[in-house]
Amino acid sequence: MDNKLLEILVCPLCKGPLEYRKETQELVCKADRLAFPIRDGIPVMLEEEARGLTEGERSA
Repeated sequence: MDNKLLEILVCPLCKGPLEYRKETQELVCKADRLAFPIRDGIPVMLEEEARGLTEGERSA
């Protein structure tokens, strides 16, 4: 994931910051408790493509 792209991307729902998780290839919005997938190096910033975070992921 390009660092410059990570600096400008925000959550499409709340416009809050996103956390890049390299191991799962996801961008996480802790405020909305959603993880947006990164497929073939491209962030998929659609609410219907995001998955909800588990309890363990929320507290991490």
